[in-house]
Amino acid sequence: MDLNSLNAKFKKVAGGASTVFNRAVQFTEEKLGTAEKTELDAHFENLMQRSDKTRLWTETLVKHTDTLLQPNPNQRMEDLLYTKLDKKKKDRITQYEILGNAMVDAGNDFGPGTAYGNALVKCGQAQIQIGNAERDFITTTANNFLQPLTNFLEGDMKTILKEKKILETKRLDLDACKSRLRKAKSAGSQSQAEADLRVAQSEFDRQAEITKILLDGINSTHAHHLRCLNDFIEAQLTFFAQGQQYMTDLQKQLGSYTVSARPSSNNNTPTSSSLPTPLEPSAQPSIEVTAPTPTEKRQAKALYDYDAADSTELSLLADELIMVYKVQGLDPDWLMAERGSQRGKVPVTYLKVLE
Repeated sequence: MDLNSLNAKFKKVAGGASTVFNRAVQFTEEKLGTAEKTELDAHFENLMQRSDKTRLWTETLVKHTDTLLQPNPNQRMEDLLYTKLDKKKKDRITQYEILGNAMVDAGNDFGPGTAYGNALVKCGQAQIQIGNAERDFITTTANNFLQPLTNFLEGDMKTILKEKKILETKRLDLDACKSRLRKAKSAGSQSQAEADLRVAQSEFDRQAEITKILLDGINSTHAHHLRCLNDFIEAQLTFFAQGQQYMTDLQKQLGSYTVSARPSSNNNTPTSSSLPTPLEPSAQPSIEVTAPTPTEKRQAKALYDYDAADSTELSLLADELIMVYKVQGLDPDWLMAERGSQRGKVPVTYLKVLE
């Protein structure tokens, strides 16, 4: 390397160091209140503030949406690692599906022919359906809402922050040149300071225009994020509607227990208003029940296991024989039953009254 090249390189390094030093001096004097600072116009300042708000709230929305879609922090970190490594995320079974599979397995073990086993199987199948719907909701939300917001933060927002930082350095250079011009004593130093000021002003104006164009783009960003928000709400609406439909269908299959006021402890005679609708097992054979008269006791066979809901009811075991009879005021879907000294009402759909 010849001497001229070495001198040019040294001057370039020295000039860069001098520029950094001047910026540091200008910044320090501004903080101390001993130097003037070029202020941006009100419109520009509003654009800057809006970009800061957009960045802050977009980061917050991304954070909480990510938590909503994956509540487990360890799995979130694992998913983030897969994203950084540009690998496909693991397909995980949802909590609804885990519960649903457990219910189905339990119901099959108890016996799908029993009331409780049959109900468990049907409930488990409904939970699995909800789990599948949740998986679709998570995928749709991640693609149509979370990913666009994340792309904005990692793309456009990073560019805006970079250009804002450059604008601040150009502003410091401009104000440092203004300060040197005010302090110049000789004609030569004033001429050089004025030339430096013109260059600094030109660079500042050019960078301000670039930054302003990027900040104006926040309007289109908000419009895009609004469309993404609509997609998110649509995905939620679909998920909740599916869940409601699955539960409504399940309730129709199983029947529902009407929770009513129970009779007082000194009145053991059940009334029709306090009786629940019995749980109807699926695939139940069509049985014509010949009910006994109010005073007549008849023998009946239990078709399915039945767990008493409270002390006014009698639990049943499939295939056992009990005595049943009507009680005045008792709902026609129920009969009073006796097993030795035990007594309580039972649903007629669980019985076959014998001749």
